[in-house]
Amino acid sequence: MPALAVPHPIQYQGSKRLLAPMILRFLPARMSRLVEPFAGTAAVSVACAAAGRADRYWLNDFNKPLADLLSLVINEPGELADRYQHIWMSQMPDSLEHYYRARADFNCTGDPALFLYLLARCVKGSVRYNADGLFNQSPDKRRRGAHPDTMRRNIMGVSALLRGRAVVTALDYREVLAGVDGNDVIYMAPPYQGVCGDRDARYLAGIDHEEFAESLAALNRRNARYMVSYDGKLGERAYGRLLPAELNLKRIELEVGRSSQATLLGRHEVTIESLYLSPALAKQLPPAHVARAGCRQSPQQLHLLELDSRHAKALHRLEMA
Repeated sequence: MPALAVPHPIQYQGSKRLLAPMILRFLPARMSRLVEPFAGTAAVSVACAAAGRADRYWLNDFNKPLADLLSLVINEPGELADRYQHIWMSQMPDSLEHYYRARADFNCTGDPALFLYLLARCVKGSVRYNADGLFNQSPDKRRRGAHPDTMRRNIMGVSALLRGRAVVTALDYREVLAGVDGNDVIYMAPPYQGVCGDRDARYLAGIDHEEFAESLAALNRRNARYMVSYDGKLGERAYGRLLPAELNLKRIELEVGRSSQATLLGRHEVTIESLYLSPALAKQLPPAHVARAGCRQSPQQLHLLELDSRHAKALHRLEMA
């Protein structure tokens, strides 16, 4: 069966979509449930489902409109695609005025369908919030966002992979960690600390570094299997704080790719993200596999995954409906 592109309806700067195939290399071949306390666009879970690696998924994000949007993508794909099409078509003739009006309405209502349109249309898919927690990113004046037909295919594709198998919540990450059990595998991509000073405009709320480290220590005491995307480097510049050595985590460097901004400035800087494996997870992986931790294969070469037959058939039925 030919490889199919993994569906990806939500444009979100910082998404792990390109890194997901590399991250999956360090997950068990089969899992009862994959838990994402900081799900974001759920790129890792979607890639995992496309590869047929887990039976169930728990997607959580403290950003409630984003969590609500994920729930609609999975459970009400047709209705969401219809609403997106209506909002997108309403851009004409003045798309900029329409965008600012949609942004104001979203900030008043938290409507996830409006959020999807804003994410599709805003500059570089880059989420920005002001000090009051209001979405304040500007529109990309060169484009009008994903075409409704493209968006529908992606929404239907994610629903085909996760519907009936995923729970979506909008809880504090500590509540999620308290609810996991020994059969779960946890993937965490919390907001980086130290990227933008005391406050990062990309997130509604940050997390405290010390509190997060203590949560990981508590997971170690429970012998939990988890991995964390946390800090990284751009060229020789580090961003984010390293997780404490006493957690005894296996740290892996993943190459995200060359920075487009640096390239424009004539520099050849590569972005590296750290992936930490818990002791319980690292010891379950083949030693030779973990020994290749320093491998920096470009994720752009790995962005296609082959759907297993069950999910491919479900996607085909939805596309033909």
